[in-house]
This record gives sequence, C-alpha cells and structure tokens, in this order.
Amino acid sequence: MYKSRISLLLLVSLLAPKPLLAETKASKPNVVVFLADDMGWGDSATYGHPLIKTPNLDKLASQGVKFTQCYSACGVCSPSRSAILTGRTPYRNGVYRHLSGLHEAHLRRSEITYPNLLKTIGYETCHVGKWHLNSRPQFNTSEYPQPGDHGYDYWMATHNNADPSHKNPSNFFRNGKSVGELTGFSAQLVAAEAARWLSDVRDKSKPFAISVWFHEPHAPIATDPKFSELYGGHANSKYMGNITQLDHALGQLMQTLDKEGVSDNTLLIFTSDNGPVANFGGTTGGLRGGKRSDHEGGIRVPGIARWPGHIKAGTVSDVPVIGTDIFATVLDITGIPLPKDRTIDGVSMLPAFEGQPVQRKVPLFWRTHVSPPGDRVALRIGDWKLVGDETLTNFQLYEIQKDWKEEYDLAATMPEKTEAMKKELFDVWKAIEDEGPDEWWKSERQKPVQGGTVNY
Repeated sequence: MYKSRISLLLLVSLLAPKPLLAETKASKPNVVVFLADDMGWGDSATYGHPLIKTPNLDKLASQGVKFTQCYSACGVCSPSRSAILTGRTPYRNGVYRHLSGLHEAHLRRSEITYPNLLKTIGYETCHVGKWHLNSRPQFNTSEYPQPGDHGYDYWMATHNNADPSHKNPSNFFRNGKSVGELTGFSAQLVAAEAARWLSDVRDKSKPFAISVWFHEPHAPIATDPKFSELYGGHANSKYMGNITQLDHALGQLMQTLDKEGVSDNTLLIFTSDNGPVANFGGTTGGLRGGKRSDHEGGIRVPGIARWPGHIKAGTVSDVPVIGTDIFATVLDITGIPLPKDRTIDGVSMLPAFEGQPVQRKVPLFWRTHVSPPGDRVALRIGDWKLVGDETLTNFQLYEIQKDWKEEYDLAATMPEKTEAMKKELFDVWKAIEDEGPDEWWKSERQKPVQGGTVNY
C-alpha cells in the first residue's frame, strides 16, 4: 500500500508539468482579422439596417464588443489595408493611394508588419482573399514584395477584385501559383480556403494568425440567388444579399474555429476597409459622405472584436478606434514590443475593449487622395473633428460625438478651437511628409478629381 502511494505521487509529479506547459502555450492567443471590402457602417442588421440579415455578425457582436466609432485608416482600400498590417498611417508607410493600375507605390519591404513580428515568436501565419498592396504588374512577381515577404507562411490571394466578379473567380494565386477558375462565390471560396488551412494545413502545435480579406460587397457584385432571394424582389436585393453572403462566410469561419477548439483563445476582429458606394446599394447609416470621403461616411465602418475571457460579451463601446490600432493591439496581447525605429500611429485597443479611452501620441488622421476637394484631410482629437480641403486652406469643425452626421460646421463660431486643431493637423502632416516616401505622391500623374487642383 505504501509503495503504491509512492508510485502514485511520483506519477503525479511527473505529470504535473504538462498542464503547466499546455497553459503556457495556450497563453499565446491566436489572431483572426476579417476584413470586408466597401461595407458601410449601416450595411448590417448589427448596425441598424432594417432589412439586411446578418445573423453571424449579430452573434459575433453578442459574444464580444461592438464599436460604434470604429474607423478605417483611409477612405479607399489599399491605404487602409497597409495601415492594418503596419500600424502606420498610409502616407507614412507609402501606400497612400489605391493600387489598381501601373503605379510604382507598394507596401515596401522596409515596412514591419505584425505577421512578420508574430513569426519571430513562433506563430504560423496565413492570408486568404484580396491583397491589393502592390500594383497590377507588381503582383506575384519576385521583384516586389508579396504576401509571403510580409510575413505570411501561406497565402491564397487576388491582386484586387475577384475577376470577372464574385461568381466563379479565376484570378486567385496560391503561394505564387495560379489556382485557375474556381466554382462558387468569392466569400464562400475564401472562407473555405481559410477553413482548410485551419483544419488541414497549419501546424497545430503553434499559435496562428490569419487574415481573411473578403471581396464583398465591392463591385462587380455577384450574389448567390439563395441570398438575394431572401429579400423578395427588393430593388436592392443583389446588394443586400451580397452582405448576407459575406455574413454567411463569416459564419463558416466561426464554425471552423469552434470545430478546431480554438475560439476561446482567439482574438477575432471584424471590420471594413472603407465606407460604402451608394450607387451600388451601400448605406452609411446616415453618416455624411461615402467611399473616398474623409467625412464620417467614408471612414466610419463596422468594428467588432471577440476574445472570450478578455472581452465582456455583448458590450458596446463608443471609444474611437481605427484599423491602424490592430497592429499595436496584436503586439500588446502577444508581448512583442513596438518598433522603436519608426513612428507607430496606432495604439493598443485593450482599454477600448472595456469602454475605456485610449491614449494617443499621434491624433487620428486621414488623407484620401481621391476624396472630393473639400474633404481631403481630417483630424480627430477627443470629440472634435477638423476637416480640411485639398489645399489645406479651408476647414470645417465638428463636435463629432454629438454631431455624428456632421451637419453643424462650428469653424466660424469657434475660431480659437479651429486654429488649435489646424495647428495639430499641420504638425501631424509635416511629420508624415518628413517620414513617408513623398516622391511617390509628389510625382503623382493621376489627374485631380473633378473640381480639384491637387492630386494627392
């Protein structure tokens, strides 16, 4: 009996370290970033649309925190994507414009991305969906950095939009090799590839980070009839169904995370790269402007985060956050220090997850090269937002927390506040000019937008 007790104690002592090791490994959270393309702040039931069905987004919000003042880093896509990966405002990291043609701008090798940093501490990484961080002739060439050069072990991506549309796209490349025509709709195809990587490809002994960047609801839109038919012949059924198609793909991934048993140890963030296009059926939920604008409709987007045990389920936060903050947040939760050799504009969102304000050294700043001339730049500090024209000579001032529709310009009635905000904006812009590759935008060949004189 005595010997059997000794044997039992030895067995317990030998086994005891294993749960501790498992706990240490589990302490490294996984990271999943879902990014919609041109999805407006008002384009879901989750954010108040009376008709669009988004049950999975609703579920996600019920399990985490919904941000009512989440922003993209720019009013168009390539710049906002570059900010997510680098934590740096677009003109600072060089991707100041959309990269759809022959332009020389791209996400440079010198930029530090969070996937690259995660790999240094043992993470496995994957990118699926739209890329759009180099121009068309630069995509999938060895001369310019590709997803693999920016930290992704595995990737399946398109340069820009799904082509010829969301239906049966033929322009995906997997790890540099053409995939050929796929059968189905883009969101479900992207979700299926992400699920396959999670279930069958990744090394399950390692923590992981995956970027799932959908094409929906960017034009050219193609919607599976099973989703558009949910809207009974409504004039906007194609667009509304496209959002539900996107939502269904989100649900596919959420189910895979559950199946793999990793949901509880995963920070999952859902957001959009910029605001919607009204002509295609998108809605800002009453915000002023739309895609390309630095008014709220162009940059305020859906934003939801779920991290069980760290974020209280079903909470709502009105703390302003921005896509640029994802970089610093990922580094914060994984224990990686911020780079010291460059300006990082974003900050950790951990306080905002609990509804507490975040502390910013650099104010929220936007500049969109194809905006209307009257709202080329914007700056937000606290409740106040300054909007400036392309020449930085005419400004509007809004108390954005109260006037979220930007209906009451206070610049003339509050000249001292306006001047103080202008000084802050000029200081931020000068620092960006000094640090960013300004030869790209100062040699811009694209003509200014209609009625404008400045093309960057």
